[in-house]
Amino acid sequence: LEQAVSAPMCTRTLADFGARVIKIENPRGGDFARDYDDVVNGMAAHFVWANRGKESVALDLKADEGIATLHTLLARADVLVSNLAPGATARLGISPPDLAERYPDLIAVEIDGYGAGGPLSHKRAYDLLVQAESGACAVTGFPGQPAKPGPPVADITTGLYSAVSILALLCGRERHRGRAGALSAVSVSLFDTMTELMGYPLTYTRYSGVDQEPLGMSSPAVSPYGAYRTGDDQVVVLGTTNDREWQRLAREIIQREDLADDGRFSTNTGRCEHRAELDEAIAAWCALHPLEHVQKIADEAGIGNARYNTPSEVIRHPQLSERNRWRDVETPNGPIQALLPPPVIAGFDPPMSAVPGLGQHTERVLADFGIRADAIDRLREQGVIGPVYR
Repeated sequence: LEQAVSAPMCTRTLADFGARVIKIENPRGGDFARDYDDVVNGMAAHFVWANRGKESVALDLKADEGIATLHTLLARADVLVSNLAPGATARLGISPPDLAERYPDLIAVEIDGYGAGGPLSHKRAYDLLVQAESGACAVTGFPGQPAKPGPPVADITTGLYSAVSILALLCGRERHRGRAGALSAVSVSLFDTMTELMGYPLTYTRYSGVDQEPLGMSSPAVSPYGAYRTGDDQVVVLGTTNDREWQRLAREIIQREDLADDGRFSTNTGRCEHRAELDEAIAAWCALHPLEHVQKIADEAGIGNARYNTPSEVIRHPQLSERNRWRDVETPNGPIQALLPPPVIAGFDPPMSAVPGLGQHTERVLADFGIRADAIDRLREQGVIGPVYR
């Protein structure tokens, strides 16, 4: 029972590993992410990205017959994933305690905004709101100009934590089959996920008393580490993570023995305190050389480096094309290109199955779960399920 991004990313991850995922959608519009935009052959980019490999069943859960039909599916399901509004599953009678009593072997996963038992638990939560509440926006951007990290990291990471939790519980059950006390309820909140991702800044501030200011494409944790414009008007990102790398950057790349020997820069703490002077020296050197030369010298010196790319450049990135990372995925409006999931598992080819149309699999799924054709027709006449998919 999912919408938007967090739960769909959880279940798409499971689908990528080969799970059968049945997506229950309201017959009147379905997952509202279907309508965010229409740029992908008339479909929304968020939706096609997060929903491949699923079967869509259009089912009205506000109708008694709809809930009864859902229970027919739950009786044979391994997991129920939901990210409905606060309190929605309880009102439907399918909260984790309800399910534990009726289906002791079902794993119930609820994704919410702020977790239960706190002053914000009742609030709706979206990715930007949680990123702001958790402090992520305060460490992104520039001083006085906070920014939201571009990807919906609260949604994505919450979905991934949820998928990991499901796999852990399934694995635990398999290893401890027959033992009493199997775990079956999981709650993952966007806020808890984001405060986990904020581990470094929260730890630093707790023990230093200092709120570090955001540094754009640099890092408050290490120096030098940042973006520099090259002589051919591109942008290179150079990064050091320890004193040895700093010495190589200073001596072998920008050839500044004076900076390498300067005691102010001998430790990372000192380099962070005098970041501006180092950035000025590195920027001056990079401005004299084309990107290709800068990266070649950095590679030879063993210094991490990258090219700043826009999304349109990443689409054409040779690291993706030469490793055959793009695949065709079917949709109701024709095939689209999508990236393979990140895990590369020897001997396993991710299914990369189709993105479903709203209610496309209603009849097939209900029939698979033992609901007779005349009962399906009756549900359709009552408006409990969607019309015949065309």
